[in-house]
Amino acid sequence: MGGGAPRVVWSIFQTDPQRVSAKSVAQRLNQLKRPAHLVWNPVTGQIAQSLPPTRAACGLPGDLNRHGRVCVQIRVLGSVDEPFTESKLDGLDDILAWLDSWQVPRRWPAGPPLPYPDSLAEKGSLRVWAKGGHFGNSQVPGNQEGDPGPIDVHRIVGEYAADLGVPMPRDRSDRLMTGKR
Repeated sequence: MGGGAPRVVWSIFQTDPQRVSAKSVAQRLNQLKRPAHLVWNPVTGQIAQSLPPTRAACGLPGDLNRHGRVCVQIRVLGSVDEPFTESKLDGLDDILAWLDSWQVPRRWPAGPPLPYPDSLAEKGSLRVWAKGGHFGNSQVPGNQEGDPGPIDVHRIVGEYAADLGVPMPRDRSDRLMTGKR
């Protein structure tokens, strides 16, 4: 891995999570030579790990797979038309605890992903990408994919979903009370 801020990229493997297992999708991605670190079925809670986070996966364009201390790629069984965050999220706590152990910040610096097909026009910013954290596949710089669609990022990372680097307004009363300018 190339160093820098740790990150995770959430993408969709278009399938019915009621009928397909995470293990079978992980095997298929390996056959296609496009393994993800994790494949997750949010309905059943099944998680299949194909690679350690210290090894680059193969789902992103160019050398982006190697950006960060870790660049975890998670394939979620579902659809871009029906956000997976509107269903059960069995296993999410285990995934988040694992990502926490790799020091992936619980923030979504690019804001929520756009709905498909609008997400196909999303360009992704290298400046925002450099911050690390959680990203939708459509938010990766140079990526042509439109997933995961309009997921509720707050259900994944909590209340601090967007960290766009906008300064918080200063409270003038604090300065007046302390005498600081």
